[in-house]
Amino acid sequence: MQLLEDPQALLWIAAAFIVGCVVTMTATRLIGRSLIGKAKREAAQTISDAEREAASTIKEAKTTLKEQRIELRAQVEKEAREQRKELVALEKRILAKEEGVDKRLDALERKGNELSTKEQALTERQKALEKERERLQGLIAEETAKLESISGMTADEARKTIINRLETEVRRDTAVRLKRIEDELVENAEKKGRWIITQAIQRCAADHVTDSTVSVVHLPNDEMKGRIIGREGRNIRALENATGINIIIDDTPEAVILSGFDPIRREVARITLDRLITDGRIHPARIEEMVEKVSEELNQAIKETGEEVCLESDVHGLHPEIVKLLGRLQYRTSYGQNVLQHSKEVAHLAGLMAAELGVNAQEAKRAGLIHDIGKALNHEVEGSHAAIGRDMAKRHGENDVIANAIAAHHDETTQDTIIAALVQAADALSAARPGARRETVESYIKRLEQLEKIADGFSGVEKAYAIQAGREVRVVVYPDKVNDAEAMQLARDVARKVEGELVYPGQIKVTVVRETRAVETAK
Repeated sequence: MQLLEDPQALLWIAAAFIVGCVVTMTATRLIGRSLIGKAKREAAQTISDAEREAASTIKEAKTTLKEQRIELRAQVEKEAREQRKELVALEKRILAKEEGVDKRLDALERKGNELSTKEQALTERQKALEKERERLQGLIAEETAKLESISGMTADEARKTIINRLETEVRRDTAVRLKRIEDELVENAEKKGRWIITQAIQRCAADHVTDSTVSVVHLPNDEMKGRIIGREGRNIRALENATGINIIIDDTPEAVILSGFDPIRREVARITLDRLITDGRIHPARIEEMVEKVSEELNQAIKETGEEVCLESDVHGLHPEIVKLLGRLQYRTSYGQNVLQHSKEVAHLAGLMAAELGVNAQEAKRAGLIHDIGKALNHEVEGSHAAIGRDMAKRHGENDVIANAIAAHHDETTQDTIIAALVQAADALSAARPGARRETVESYIKRLEQLEKIADGFSGVEKAYAIQAGREVRVVVYPDKVNDAEAMQLARDVARKVEGELVYPGQIKVTVVRETRAVETAK
């Protein structure tokens, strides 16, 4: 505090401070100059070293560039020498080709001269030939005119006459040869076939039943009709809804008619109604219960029927579903013929014929028994019963032989084995047996008319008559228009057309009658 209060001391202190600052600045400046000088010297040394290194590098680069220039020049000169050699060789080849071309041109010129000479000769010969052709055509025209004047026909008419005559002769010769060949083939085969079929028919006996789409249920009295109808018709409605069958109650005494196209449902309705009448309790709940119970029992009965048929026909190992379908055929009819009985008969016939021919009889029986199983499903599945049966058989493990026999028994596909032919023959025999099938009078008459119309449509036919209930058609021909050989061909043509256009059970025999009658009256 005393120093601060003394002015002189303050002056000394300030003077000392100023002197210190001056000294410090002077020393700093001297040191800076010294450092700057050192840096300049180092920089000059660095620049000098860099210049020396750059000069050395430039010198080395010039040397390397010179060496590379020398190598490049040597390489270019080498390539130039090689190209010159190639050009020389190419020139030689071109010269050789030019010489060859010149030689060829000379040869072509010589050939051209020769061809021109030959062409002139050919032209002269062609002119001579044309003159000769004109002369021959004139002669032909003169001869044709003479022939036309002599024969009274033009050339076209004569050509047509000759062609028609040749065609008639060829047809006659063909028919004669066909008849001779057919006679030779049929001479023994027909006897053998008839014997086999006769033996099979004689050894096979089967019962046939005729079913329809209507079943009759007998009642104990007419009062039962009222109980079946029920209050406001509830009982009969319940029965129809549960079975799908129409129940007809009319004035027929002590009888009720069941109408329906499904024979199994109709059978369910018949058994149900019989049991309800016997039981006496008829009401909607009881009806539904009874229908369900009868359906289960009938399904079991169908299965047992199929098993019995397999046992009776000696066919074993069928799939359970196929066995069930066989049982359903018991309630299926075709043209009034029971399909299950028909299948059994076909199985026996096919087996008998197979045994006579030395073919696998067991396989023929199997195919014959199940050939119509498609009829048990053809109302439920689209397609023909043969195709449906084939698919069903394949699906349940039957082999290709059985499947082909099922599919081909109505000629819907080709017959690959003799088993298929035997099944088809057995099917036709069973269906064609008198009394086996029935049809309406209208369809029967229509079929006979169609048969006669097909035969009348052929040229040379005087009249056709369907006889033997449509199993045979007699075709009477004009004797002056159809000869004996053509009659054979006409019978064959009529048979083929009948096969293609007419649907019929069994077979139809075509007989062509040609005769010459001489009639004179004695007076």
